[in-house]
Amino acid sequence: MLLDGDVWAAKFRDFQTEAWRLETLPQYLVPQEAEEFAAFKDGARFPGPYEDSWIQMVRTLDVGRVHIVSRPLSDYLRFEFERYYQHQAPAGEDIRILDITERENPLPDVQDFWMFDHSTIVLMHYRSDGKQISRELYEGDPAPFIEYQRIAKAESVPFLEYVKE
Repeated sequence: MLLDGDVWAAKFRDFQTEAWRLETLPQYLVPQEAEEFAAFKDGARFPGPYEDSWIQMVRTLDVGRVHIVSRPLSDYLRFEFERYYQHQAPAGEDIRILDITERENPLPDVQDFWMFDHSTIVLMHYRSDGKQISRELYEGDPAPFIEYQRIAKAESVPFLEYVKE
């Protein structure tokens, strides 16, 4: 089942205990970010703080992610860190970084996904340049994804710790 629009938005409205994401790409081409990303590349900065619906959600619900990165960070990752992560982590989102620059990736060939309540998995499909193709409701056993989450959390560090280094 392909997810879009209200069906996709409902995943974030209706989860009960946790929404968690694995991010594996150095860049995501998101149309809603294009203007801010271009401004960032031209020198604009996003010191914040800011309030939006995502920040409000992470203040009250269990939301987290692990982003697999390697250095040097892409322009997009530097943008994502400044525009989003530096504000979302202090607000309560459990953002973690798994840096594989000098080590083997413990999750090779695992694609991006969202997991809701350790039971609903949404596979995120992207082109190699980071443009999203689709979101697909995974109909199989969530156990492998729960294990991916366990590994990702164990092998990563909190975002705020990562950027201090």
